[in-house]
Amino acid sequence: ASATRLQFHKPREKGACRVLQNKPVEESLLEQYGFPVAGTEARCYTNHALSYDQAKRVPRWVIEHISKHKTLGNADRRHCKFRPDPSIPLMFSAVNEDYIGSGWSRGHMAPAGDNKFSVQAMAETFYLSNIVPQNYKNNAGFWNRMEMYCRELTERFEDVWIVSGPLTLPQTGDDGKKRVTYQVIGKGDVAVPSHLYKVILARRSRMSSEPLVLGAFVVPNDPIGFSHQLPEFQVHIEDLEKMSGLVFFPQVDKTKDVKNICDVDTCKLMGFDEFTLYITARKVHSARTLHRLEKVMSELRETGIEPDEYLVKLYKKKEEELVQQKQMEAREGRAG
Repeated sequence: ASATRLQFHKPREKGACRVLQNKPVEESLLEQYGFPVAGTEARCYTNHALSYDQAKRVPRWVIEHISKHKTLGNADRRHCKFRPDPSIPLMFSAVNEDYIGSGWSRGHMAPAGDNKFSVQAMAETFYLSNIVPQNYKNNAGFWNRMEMYCRELTERFEDVWIVSGPLTLPQTGDDGKKRVTYQVIGKGDVAVPSHLYKVILARRSRMSSEPLVLGAFVVPNDPIGFSHQLPEFQVHIEDLEKMSGLVFFPQVDKTKDVKNICDVDTCKLMGFDEFTLYITARKVHSARTLHRLEKVMSELRETGIEPDEYLVKLYKKKEEELVQQKQMEAREGRAG
């Protein structure tokens, strides 16, 4: 069986001008003092690349590749800080002050959790060039569960590519006319998207003859409850390309080389109980005091959800660590 291969376009030579008419334009004169620079060229980082919208101060698209290896490791987001991308001119960059007090969270397009294999790769996801203003409940809830599903795909597919980004879609007013309006935040006027998109492309293995699987999803930048599942937000890839003005995975013949991801895989997001246990486990792991640890478990009891075996073991281990830490601090205090 032949292997499925992905190829990527080489960048066009600098200064090359696409001729749109039979008679060539006087390119040398047009370019004498340079064309306007939009800054939309692809910017490459350790494990993601993006195109940045200098006017809206958000990415147009962010592409990443994940595998089982990349989602495992010791990189810890607690050691990362949101900050402007040093490659973006400051006059076009969002800053943390734009987000603080705005009512919008800083939403990753390429998630930190996809980069546990590398401290640098994870830190780069905290550049504000990878961030959009996102509804907090959407960011911590449905979008988070989508990201977790993508990581889960690496259990069944050797390679997973993901493109994520913001959309500002038209809304029909009372007069029947469509308009695109959006909020901006901060002194930098960072654009708040109406929707977010995610395109997933997965390959079973490098030598597999199976078709690639593909799925495109558009979700509103609003809270989405647990009663909703991923297929409800699936759209045709061509429709998303029209909305965004982007062609996704241009080297793939999407008419014959791919299958619908939701036909091949589950497209099932984590349910409320399982998600609550997952979040609780993360809080237990990051607890730094016994008081905080007990508060986390108390919050879980209030939900009526029973801790599973993994959480019980994690809690006991963390409790022992914090007790030992407290005893050590007490001994050091007496010695001092």
